[in-house]
Amino acid sequence: MFVTTLPWWEMIIRLVLAIILGGLLGLNRELAHKPAGLKTHIMVCLGSSLIMLVSLELFHLYAGVSNTIDPGRIAAQVITGIGFLGAGTIMHAEGGLIRGLTTAASIWAVAGIGLACGGGMYVLAVATTLLAVGTLAIINRFLPASERRSRRLQKKD
Repeated sequence: MFVTTLPWWEMIIRLVLAIILGGLLGLNRELAHKPAGLKTHIMVCLGSSLIMLVSLELFHLYAGVSNTIDPGRIAAQVITGIGFLGAGTIMHAEGGLIRGLTTAASIWAVAGIGLACGGGMYVLAVATTLLAVGTLAIINRFLPASERRSRRLQKKD
């Protein structure tokens, strides 16, 4: 059996927290009927958390044996890979409008939240989630008026 540096219960807490925090951001996107919603955000956050946990455990397992193990490398690759997933949510709509950028950004942010959960940075993960959900909620209150104004201007062109 693999011996870990963290107790199993702490790893499970990190994964569950990733599900909860990813779900909060995903619920916001789901309620707004965006291309990536609750399930996608949960899976990205959970997967990122798992990858960070594995990365940290491998680092501790091979510490002193190999100088090439760096937990930051795997985390960096998660962020790069998530960029491709986010790109899939961006679409070009009629009239040259680009849609899905905010959802792509939220997928990228939720990957970072998952990495923070996996790394045990609970306060940072929770604070980022609350700031992201708050930002989306506040801006969405003002956005409909600006969207209507933008659409009127485009029809005049």
